[in-house]
Amino acid sequence: MLHISLLSVGGEKIAEGTWHRSCKMLDLFKLAHRAKPGLQIKILHGSSKLNPQMCLDILDQKLGCVSLTVIFAETAQKQQLSILGGAFAAIKEDGSVVSWCDAASCVDSSSVADELQEGVVQVVGNVGAFAVVKYDGSVVSWGKAASGGDSSSVADRLQEGVVQVVRNLYAFAAIKDDGSVVSWGDTASGGDSSSVADKLRWGVVQVVGNVGAFAAIKEDGSVVSWGDTASGGDSSSVADKLQEGVVQVVGNVCAFAAIKNNGSVVLWGSEFFMGDISSVADQLQEGVVQVVGNVGAFAAIKGDGSVVSWGQAGSGGDSSLVADKLQEGVAQVVGNVDAFAAIKDDGSVVSWGNAELGGDSSSVADKLQKGIVQVVGHIGAFAAIKEDGSVVSWGDTASGGDSSSVADRLQEGVVQVVGNCCAFAAIKEDGSVVSWGDAASGGDSSSVAGKLQGGVVQVVGNVGAFAAIKHNGSVVSWGKAAFGGDSSSVADKLQEGVVQVVGNV
Repeated sequence: MLHISLLSVGGEKIAEGTWHRSCKMLDLFKLAHRAKPGLQIKILHGSSKLNPQMCLDILDQKLGCVSLTVIFAETAQKQQLSILGGAFAAIKEDGSVVSWCDAASCVDSSSVADELQEGVVQVVGNVGAFAVVKYDGSVVSWGKAASGGDSSSVADRLQEGVVQVVRNLYAFAAIKDDGSVVSWGDTASGGDSSSVADKLRWGVVQVVGNVGAFAAIKEDGSVVSWGDTASGGDSSSVADKLQEGVVQVVGNVCAFAAIKNNGSVVLWGSEFFMGDISSVADQLQEGVVQVVGNVGAFAAIKGDGSVVSWGQAGSGGDSSLVADKLQEGVAQVVGNVDAFAAIKDDGSVVSWGNAELGGDSSSVADKLQKGIVQVVGHIGAFAAIKEDGSVVSWGDTASGGDSSSVADRLQEGVVQVVGNCCAFAAIKEDGSVVSWGDAASGGDSSSVAGKLQGGVVQVVGNVGAFAAIKHNGSVVSWGKAAFGGDSSSVADKLQEGVVQVVGNV
C-alpha cells in the first residue's frame, strides 16, 4: 500500500489517501479534478509528469509515503475547449442539414455544403466531426480529419448501402445493408478495422462504441471488437465466451460488458475501468437482463429486480451501503459520470457512487420515496421527474444538483428533462423551457427566455450548450458559443422546417 498526498504548488494539501500500488493514477486525477472542477490538471512526481494511465507502482518502491504536486491551469483548459469546440447539426424536412458553432472552433461543413442540400436521414457527431447517412445509403462526413471528418480513404465503400453510422469519441463505424462494417477516423480508436476485416464482411447487426473502441454483435450472437486495446478493442482474453449467444453489449469509458442469452455477463477492456468482478462473479452467471455503465463502474439489473454493481468503488462499483434497497423491485438504472440511480417499481429512487456527484441523495430523500417516473443524469448530477410533473435534483450543486433557483417553475407540468455536461433543461407541458445549473453551459437561458415561453417540442444538449426545436420547426440555442450556444450565424436557416438536431460532443 502507498500513502499519497496531493499538494498544490504552494504546498496546500488538496487530498490524501492510501492506495494499492496496482491502482492507476486516474484515481489521483479524479481527486484533483473534484477539488477544482473545470481546470486542466497536471500531476508531477518531482519533475516527472505523470499521466492517468500509469500505475502507482512506478513511484519509488522504497517509500511508504509520497507527495505529488498538482498544477491547475485555467488558461490551458480554456484553450483546450476552444480547440475541441463543439457544434450542432439540424436536419430539415427537405433533407438538408444546417450546422453551427463558434467560428474559432467550428466543425465547418462548407466543404461538403452541396452534398447536404437534400436527402439526409441521419446525423451522428463525435468530438470533432459529423457524419450523415443519406436516403440513397451514401455517407458524407466533415470536421476534423483525425476524428473522421475525412472519410476519403473509404469513400468507395460509403457510396451506397449504409443503414446506420455509430460513433465513438474519435471515429465512426458504418453498418451496411449486407451486414458489413466500414470504419474511419482515428486509427487507434477504431477508425482502422483492418485487423478484423474478415470478421466484419457479413452478419453484423449492431455496433457499440465507447471512448476508444468498437464492439460489433453478429447475427450468430458472436462479438468482434477493434480499436484501442486498453479500451476493449482486444477481446481475445474472452474470445471463447463471445462466440455465440450475445444479445447486448454495453460500454463504459474503456471497457465493454456483453449480456448473453443465458443471462450471464462477459467483460473485457481496461482492468481499471472494468474493475475486479471476483466478488460478484457468481451473481453474473445468470439472470442479468440489463447492464449500465458509467466512467468507472457497471451496474446490472437481474430478472428478479435485484442489482449487482462492480468496478471502481467511488464510481458506484461498490453498492454495499444501499444493498438492502437493491435486493428487489428495481426497474431501471441510470448512470452519470461517477454514480448510479435506480428507479424501483414502487416509484422510489436509490442512488450510490460518488457522493458529491449524486451518489448521495439523502438531502432529497423524502422527495424520492415515491412517484418517480424518469431519472436523467449528466456529468455531476441527477434530475428526476415525478408523476405529478415536478422535478427533484441532486448532486453537484453548480452543475444542476441544486434547482432551488427555479424551484417554483418545477413544481408541476414537466414532461421531459435533458442534461448536457453541467446543466439541465426541462420542457413543460405548455411548451416552455426551464433551465438550471452552470450558467455558461446553458443553465442560464435568460438571453433567449422570450423564445422559450412556449411551443418547444424537443431539447438537445451537447457538452456546453442546448438547442430547442419548436413546433413551427424553428430552433433556439443557448449556452457556450464555442459549443453552438450561439446560432445567430445561421438564424435565417433555422426559422422553419427543422425536424431533428444533433450535438457532436
